[in-house]
Amino acid sequence: MPIPIHAASAANRASVAQLDSSLSSASTSAASRGAKALGSPISAAQATPAPFADLITDAVGQVNQLDAQAKATVDGLMTGSGVDVHQAMIATEKADMAFELTLAVRNKAVQAYQSVIGMQF
Repeated sequence: MPIPIHAASAANRASVAQLDSSLSSASTSAASRGAKALGSPISAAQATPAPFADLITDAVGQVNQLDAQAKATVDGLMTGSGVDVHQAMIATEKADMAFELTLAVRNKAVQAYQSVIGMQF
């Protein structure tokens, strides 16, 4: 049974918004590091940027959490403990979309790494 377009689109927009906010915070922290290197004053809120590794770790943790939620809702559906089919499908699609987005980011990172390795200095 296919999921309605509006349900998938809403979940996709939420995932994209979350990724956009993560990338925005990463670019803000990179800009603050650049300003610090140039001697520009920065505010106290920008003085402690989150490392990129922490952003990736948090994103993978969120993907795992969505996967666990999807598994729990499917288990609830199969055992008949009051979970509706649409709830299980939405949770499953959220987990699938989050995994696909994580995989795409990973592939881009590997591609960028390979490009840097292929450069000659």
